[in-house]
Amino acid sequence: MRIDLHTHSTASDGTDSPAVLVRNAAAAGLDVVALTDHDTVRGHAEAIAALPEGLALVTGAELSCRIDGVSMHLLAYLFDPDEPELARERELVRDDRVPRARTMVRKLQNLGVPIEWERVARIAGDGSVGRPHIATALVELGVVETVSDAFTPEWLANGGRAYAEKHELDPFDAIRLVKAAGGVTVFAHPAAVKRGEVVPESSIARFAAAGLDGIEVDHMDHDEPTRARLRGLARELGLLTTGSSDYHGSRKPVALGAYTTDPEIYGEITRRATGAFPVPGAGGPLRT
Repeated sequence: MRIDLHTHSTASDGTDSPAVLVRNAAAAGLDVVALTDHDTVRGHAEAIAALPEGLALVTGAELSCRIDGVSMHLLAYLFDPDEPELARERELVRDDRVPRARTMVRKLQNLGVPIEWERVARIAGDGSVGRPHIATALVELGVVETVSDAFTPEWLANGGRAYAEKHELDPFDAIRLVKAAGGVTVFAHPAAVKRGEVVPESSIARFAAAGLDGIEVDHMDHDEPTRARLRGLARELGLLTTGSSDYHGSRKPVALGAYTTDPEIYGEITRRATGAFPVPGAGGPLRT
């Protein structure tokens, strides 16, 4: 089985609609794909309706969190999307995205960048507006060559010249809320230093003690020595290890299935979840 547990659609900052994403996942030879848009489950219904035969969908979200002034992302899988407390927190984060994005646009304008809010809004469309949409605008304007080039201290990286904070969950609260909604939690790209300051490993140990299920190890932003170190940390803390593409369509140069999760790990994730179950396409796998 080929399993990719981290992707984004136009419901947040990807360029594929949820329907196109699941079709592309099947075409890429995946058996399981997770749809984990930022702080929203809005794309799930469309993805389920379009799910091809032979592909299973893991419903999820990537939750925006912050600890000790450092932003981090928590992948939440197979939780009950109607659990009211978690739904309320997701809504608070989403509602703060537009004011935050407008603040970053103003900061860029003050830095001499000829960017307008209307351009960013057009790029975001119906998705949850975020830094990748602003980064895409910078590419269109010729300020940077690629979206990744915008995620530097010069521009949009955490603490960068045009960075602005938004409402983010405390990770301990996020772990508790996802667990209460029957879900499973995995710390996304925990050592992605190119994005800015990262959470220290001592905090990961605290998350594990609070009920974190795993860490994302095989990711485009982790080099091989980093992956080896994270695997050792996961063994020490008793955490699951996942691999995922963090696919954003054409917005990032990584393909669906570029990094994958071991089927045994996937099976353990589905066994731990009680809030929802993977959705099979016609004849698709449900559990391992």
